[in-house]
Amino acid sequence: MLSNRQLFLHHLGQTSTAPLMLEIVKAEGITMYDISGHTYIDLISGVSVSNTGHRHPDVVEAIKAQTGSYLHLMVYGEMIQSPQVKYATRLAELLPAGLESVYFVNSGSEAVEGAMKLAKRFTGRTRIIYFRNSYHGSTHGALSIQGSELYRNDFRPLLPDTIQAGFNDPDAASLIDDHTACVILEPVQAEAGVILPEPGFLEALREKCTEKGALLVFDEVQTAFGRTGSLFAFERFGVLPDILVLAKALGGGMPLGAFISSRTIMSSLVKDPQLGHITTFGGHPVCCAAGLASLEVILKEQLAEKASPKSQLFRELLKHDLVTEIRGEGLLLAVQLKTPAHTGYIIANAPRHGLILDYFLFCSDSFRIAPPLIITDNEIKEACSKLISLFDEAQMMLKD
Repeated sequence: MLSNRQLFLHHLGQTSTAPLMLEIVKAEGITMYDISGHTYIDLISGVSVSNTGHRHPDVVEAIKAQTGSYLHLMVYGEMIQSPQVKYATRLAELLPAGLESVYFVNSGSEAVEGAMKLAKRFTGRTRIIYFRNSYHGSTHGALSIQGSELYRNDFRPLLPDTIQAGFNDPDAASLIDDHTACVILEPVQAEAGVILPEPGFLEALREKCTEKGALLVFDEVQTAFGRTGSLFAFERFGVLPDILVLAKALGGGMPLGAFISSRTIMSSLVKDPQLGHITTFGGHPVCCAAGLASLEVILKEQLAEKASPKSQLFRELLKHDLVTEIRGEGLLLAVQLKTPAHTGYIIANAPRHGLILDYFLFCSDSFRIAPPLIITDNEIKEACSKLISLFDEAQMMLKD
């Protein structure tokens, strides 16, 4: 009989030639447990998904309660489903005016697709400006605005009328003209290695979009729900988008995405023709119940506010000869090492040290630290002790 390891490789579509191959049987808080009884500190949260940790009791209870009422009823938008209404209302209460209409979908990629379609429908234009080393998903449309050729070239032709700009390039705003439907960017670039906007950059894009009638779209799939030290990253910079894209932590561990805009802009999808965007499972009631419960935990436990001091503790404890820089905000950090070889060694060998780490798509000399926001100071100290041992090992094994 084939083992689960063999069946995994044989029957599941693979994404790389070197998957982690850990068979996890349980996850709780910040810890994963494998089939052999080994434990791992999760320092990536499923890539910024499990902001309230694995199986938070409030989230699990919300899931159980909703499954006692109903699961899928009808394609999105046709029936009044209480979990969707409650979650959308709560999000609108927490967001500024102009971001009160929520369209739930299934994932970040689909949310980006919906945002692009909404911008084109509302403006009647086709041109989209995006940024180098940006990541917005892997579907065909989202791939068309991905800021790296490595993952794009084999899938051409892509969407026409897209223009790439440089993130933090002061000349980027000059590309916005009367043909521009939208400008889409991450307010903090994640897969580029956690790159923050320089003062005035986002403001210039906002001003030019307003002047030219283009929409400004912020992709906060990785940065929202307390990850960068505020509930939404754009709050840190004082720049309001016309469309906000959310996913990952939005579902509290369940699959959920959304694009959010004003009622005026969002209403352009309902006519000429109707059904401007359609999704069957978007806003699944169980996912919405879980997401709302997770959001309430973040607010109640003030996890966003606590992210910055926890970030500082990581920075203080990860001083080492291999570390050349630590970038980021809150609990979205990029630890830059001397060489990409050191980074590769540390990520590959992290499980032996009881750690789960991950790389960035467009930054080969850094690895990410993005643990569940519930991580305690003592757990940070334990994780950093393991990391320092791993740094020492990498330094010894990769001597020049």
